Amino acid sequence: MRELTLAAAACMLLTLSSCSSPGGSAALGALGGAAVGAGGYEYNLKTQKDRIDQDLKDGKIDQTEYDIRKDQIERDSLMQ
Repeated sequence: MRELTLAAAACMLLTLSSCSSPGGSAALGALGGAAVGAGGYEYNLKTQKDRIDQDLKDGKIDQTEYDIRKDQIERDSLMQ
């Protein structure tokens, strides 16, 4: 627990100190934007997976098509 607290404090210190310089602010902005973009991308993939799950249940696609699409979605995922 102590290590986690120290790590959080170090991250806060680095964040606050890097905000005081234009380069640090730009870097934090870029990292924040990348994190939001990646989150949106993963959310879209989850939505696609939910859609093919429902299509399989509704009988719109067969198991083979489901497996192909699911494999494509999993390969596109950033978090494997």
